[in-house]
Order: sequence, then structure tokens, then C-alpha cells
Amino acid sequence: MAIESMDNRDEETPLVVDFSESETPKNRTRDVHVLSAAFLLVFLAYGAAQNLETTVNSEGNLGTVSLGILYVSFAFFSLFASLVVRFLGSKNAVVLGTTGYWLYIAANLKPTWYTMIPVSVYMGFAASIIWVGEGTYLTSIARSHARDTELHEGTVIGNFNGEFWAVFALHQFVGNLITLAVLPKGMKGSTSSTTFLFIVFLCSMTLGTILMCFIRKTDDKEVKVSEDSYASFYSAVASRLKSVILPLLDVRMLLVIPLIAYSGLQQAFVWANYTKDIVNPILGEAGVGGAMAVYGAFDAICSLAAGRLTSGIKSITIIACSGVFFQALIFLWLWLKYSATSGVLGVLYPLLMAAVLGIGDGVLNTQLSALLALLFKHDTEGAFAQLKVWQSSAIAVVFFLSPAVTLQTMVTIMLVAIFVALISFLFLTLKVEKAFS
Repeated sequence: MAIESMDNRDEETPLVVDFSESETPKNRTRDVHVLSAAFLLVFLAYGAAQNLETTVNSEGNLGTVSLGILYVSFAFFSLFASLVVRFLGSKNAVVLGTTGYWLYIAANLKPTWYTMIPVSVYMGFAASIIWVGEGTYLTSIARSHARDTELHEGTVIGNFNGEFWAVFALHQFVGNLITLAVLPKGMKGSTSSTTFLFIVFLCSMTLGTILMCFIRKTDDKEVKVSEDSYASFYSAVASRLKSVILPLLDVRMLLVIPLIAYSGLQQAFVWANYTKDIVNPILGEAGVGGAMAVYGAFDAICSLAAGRLTSGIKSITIIACSGVFFQALIFLWLWLKYSATSGVLGVLYPLLMAAVLGIGDGVLNTQLSALLALLFKHDTEGAFAQLKVWQSSAIAVVFFLSPAVTLQTMVTIMLVAIFVALISFLFLTLKVEKAFS
């Protein structure tokens, strides 16, 4: 009778036992914490190394050229990154992506044209999949969290992106403090200190990679390719190659591209021109770490605040425009009458610029991610791939231009980019708001 009773119960209400870890709101917030901490450990090493690259590898402009090639490679592989992310899954993509950063830091232990250039090309590929994977993963768990908790999707996406970018932005603060501790008297003639610094960075990246393995896989609609079906593989390739072009036929993407490109330009300006032409002449090479620590601290604070305030297209418009406006004031200052001075003001001015530029970067990072997640729900991987294509292309342009043009010319380019980006972005938001209304 007991067996028969159980059979009847099975027919009416099937009992399903799942021994895997259940996907709950608590687990998703845990995944955001783990993902953020892992990216912090990886990028505190890479970010600080990138800030020093043009100085420690100045012979023959090896550092500048390697970074330029890196971002050209990043732009190229971003065209196909969504295919790789769909094939691997977003978790596997971010884990694999860390290998490129690890090899780049390792190459700096023996920096030559034969080590730095090939690794820069590979890192471009790794960077493309880690960032498309990150955007896809974070958006996927945010949507699941919003659905299960019955919260507004835009608010959850804003909160998750706010936390991630706030923790991520700390990489500039923490990484550059480590640089200050290891290289307190500058880098000239301190080869052993530089080597030790890069070994510390490798340890940090290794810990970050291990931590990345602890995030859970999500149902982010990865398109898995059957091992015994080459036809399905070629079909997937053709589909994703087509998706590289299709977003450019979407008016919304065309209108947001100028803001994406500007976000890349302003990052590269800080890494290349700000550190070389504004900080170094006044504070010296050792002062680069301190100025970038200030930049990272304000970047982190504003990333968290902007993420918490994000709730939809209207809030994104207000926050993004505010961040760009503050950066525009700095560029106008540099364009009209800024000149290096001595004394306390000479030290405070570069730090003030670092703070305001960090505010703008934190705002743009959170708001662009939230905007793409809201506008392109049907193709999250493709949208974030476009983000990295245009960002990295803009960064590469600055690295190749900076040795050949003056600071005044770069500032003029930044002001023109701001004007075009704001006009295009405001037209986009008006168009979207009209469509919703």
C-alpha cells in the first residue's frame, strides 16, 4: 500500500530532487561579491602595471607600442568575442580571459619585443572574452534576481553594476598603493624593485583567477555546440558573424557608439597623457602612483553611488551627462589656461584633476553597462562586444597618437568627442523615452 500510495503521489505531484546548489537571490548576490573581488585582484595588478608601462619600458617606446597593439587586438577580437562567450559560457570565458593578463605581467619580467608583442596580441583576445563574459554574466544574474524577488529590473541591474564597478575601480587605488610601497623612490636604476613588484602582481592575479572559479554557472542562454555536429558549429559561427554587423544597423547602437568611444578616449587620456604630461613634470615618476590612487578612490565611490541611483533610462541620462560635464570642465581648464605651478597648488591641481576624472569614469562605466543591458535584452553578448570594440579602438588611437601630438591637441580632441557624444546620447534617450511613452 505504501508503494502504491507513493506511485499515486508521483502521478499527481512529481517529486523532483535536485542535489545541485540551488539558484537563490542569496547565491546571486554572493556571485556578484565573488566576481567583483576576483576582478579587483586581477586588475589591481594589470592597472598599476599599465600606468607604469610607458616608463619602465620606455626604450624604443616598447611600452607604448605594446599597449597600442594590445588594444588594436582587443578591438579586433571583440568583433567575435560574443561567439566565444556563447560557446564557452560566460563563467568559463571570464576564467579563460585571466590567462592573458597573467602572461602580460609575466612578460614584463623580461620585456623584449619578442615577449611583449606576441603576449599583447593574445591579451587582446583574452580581454575581449573576459569583458563580454563579465557583462553577460552580470546581466544574466541581475535579471534572474529581479524576476525571483519581483524587483524592478533596471534597479537590480544598476545595483549589481554599481557594486561591481565600485569594487573594480578600487584596483587603481590598491594597485598604485602597492606600487608606492615597493617603488618609494621612483624606478630609475631599481631593476630589482621593479621585478619584485611584478612578482607581487603575478601572485595577486593567481589568487584572482582561483577566486573566479568559485562563481556559479548561470542560465545565460549560452549556445553550446555539439561535439559531433560540425554543421551546428558552422551555423553558430555564421550566426555570430552576422550579429557583428546587425547591431550597426540598429539606430540605438549607432547613437550610443559616440559615448562608448568617448569613454575609451577619456580612460586612455588618463593612462597616457595625464600621467605623462601633468603628473610626472610636477610630482615625478613616484607621484604617478599617488595620483592614480586618488583617481581610483573617486572612481570607486562614484561607481557605487551611480549604480545605486540607477533605475531606468531617465536616471541613466541624468547621471551620465553629469559625469561627462564634470570631465568637460577639466578639459576646458587644460585647454584655456592651465599651467604647471610650484608650491601647494602645484601638487593639489593634479590631484583635483584625478578626482574629477575618476568621478566621470565611474559614472560612465556603470551607466553604459546598465544602458546596454536595458536596451539590448535580445542580444546582450553582441551589445557588450560592441562596447569593447569601440572602447578599445578609441584607447588604441590615443596610445598611438600620444607620442606624436601635444597635450593641447589631445585636449581639443577630447572636447570635440564630448560634444559629439552628448548630442548623440541625448538624441538617443529622447527617442527611447518617446517610444516608451
